[in-house]
Amino acid sequence: MDINEAKKQLMELQSKMSAYMHAMELIYYDEATSAPKKTAKNREHALAILSSEFYQLSTGKETIEMLEFLDDRKEELNQKEKRMVFLLLKDIRQMQKIPMDEYIAYRSLLAGAYDLWRSAKENNDFEAFRPTLEKIFETNIRFAGYCAPEKDPYDYWLDQYEDGLNKEICDAFFATLRARIVPLLEKIKAAPQVDDSCLFGNFPEDKQAKLSSFLMNQMGIDPGHCVLGTTEHPFTTSIGSHEDVRITTRYDESNFSFSMFSVIHEGGHALYDMASDEDLAYTTLDGGVSMGIHESQSRFYENLLARSKAFTSFILPTVKELLGEGNPALANASAEDFYKAINKVEPSLIRTEADEVTYALHVMIRYELEKKAMAGELAVKDFPAEWNRLYKEYLGIDVPDDKHGVLQDSHWSGGSIGYFPSYALGSAYGAQFLKKMKETVDVDSDLSKGDFSRINTWNKEKIWRYGSLYTPEEVLERVLEEPFDAGNFADYLEKKYTEIYRLTN
Repeated sequence: MDINEAKKQLMELQSKMSAYMHAMELIYYDEATSAPKKTAKNREHALAILSSEFYQLSTGKETIEMLEFLDDRKEELNQKEKRMVFLLLKDIRQMQKIPMDEYIAYRSLLAGAYDLWRSAKENNDFEAFRPTLEKIFETNIRFAGYCAPEKDPYDYWLDQYEDGLNKEICDAFFATLRARIVPLLEKIKAAPQVDDSCLFGNFPEDKQAKLSSFLMNQMGIDPGHCVLGTTEHPFTTSIGSHEDVRITTRYDESNFSFSMFSVIHEGGHALYDMASDEDLAYTTLDGGVSMGIHESQSRFYENLLARSKAFTSFILPTVKELLGEGNPALANASAEDFYKAINKVEPSLIRTEADEVTYALHVMIRYELEKKAMAGELAVKDFPAEWNRLYKEYLGIDVPDDKHGVLQDSHWSGGSIGYFPSYALGSAYGAQFLKKMKETVDVDSDLSKGDFSRINTWNKEKIWRYGSLYTPEEVLERVLEEPFDAGNFADYLEKKYTEIYRLTN
């Protein structure tokens, strides 16, 4: 084998892997959006076969020989080729450590888990989902032991979602936020409360869908490469490459703001995924590098931009035009009324509907449950009780049932253990990105006109176009040109909400 032939095989391998991922991601998207409820067995059959083929392709002798051949000749590879080989070998060497029959069985388990979770949530029946959730956690612990026996199991999975992340870093990060957020929240609770009545009323789904289309267009999302679907728990997925990205939302006809900000959040993910350089298509570098960096983009657009005073003054006339008939308070709301309403701080049950101040507390609760479960200190059967206890301790609210409690998120049904901390990290990354962006872009002026073009260009040139070429740490270093500091996010929250609630020191 010569170097040129090996490089050709490298690209062919990634192209084939992308095709398998296309099929598997499409099955997942179909399951979560439009598939009939009683078709899980059909998907399990397809995914078992596809997973088997993917496993053999990824870990086969020829694949390993080719990658190790290239790895031994790094000096003859360009930067992108080196990164491809590194990422592929990292994933494959871990996959090799997992017995093939267990890998296929796990993929089949996950194929049916979403339907079980959705049904359990609808029926407020945690026990119906518990046996499957137990298997998911048991499998994640076992797989971590196969792949990195020297590591704590939860540290292993945290690192899979955010390269370099572990419990020690998470504990310090959350401690920093907690020290600033809890006192801020107490001050807000003691202040006169914001009136958010304009957000509630009768808002037909078809009119909300028109608002969704308007928002996606303003954000610069290309409808030729991204489509919006509906689902129980909104998400974004790339189907094989950045050429085809799917986002989803859930409409609540009594509160339009849920879907409005869901579309913007998922739209932030989509903008990131769709903007990889063309030469990264069908390679392991196509798309975002980590969940923390990904969430920095989704929460950047959802909160730092779309909940800003500048953007709310722009979007309010369109909101009134489409939805004003649903509530006189909305039809008569001023820009200041609307801005305060969508930024109201109030401890609540549902993470995806939480305000910026309390959101990290929701994430901390999930982190604590996962950490204890992965350490064997908490049984899955005890999740509801511990969930309810932590919601009372962290947010001061009582959880009425599991539907609005431990069953509210779909993540565990997909095996995503270690994912949740990336939401809080993303919020903190985003605040520091915005601070840096404002050095060269008049963000507020652009948002007051609904113009995202310069904002998107900045993000594309600094972050999006490189896909997974750089590690999360390298992305932060390149963009920020200073160390990451969670204090920037706390500063942002304190400044914004001190003004909204007219707090005093």
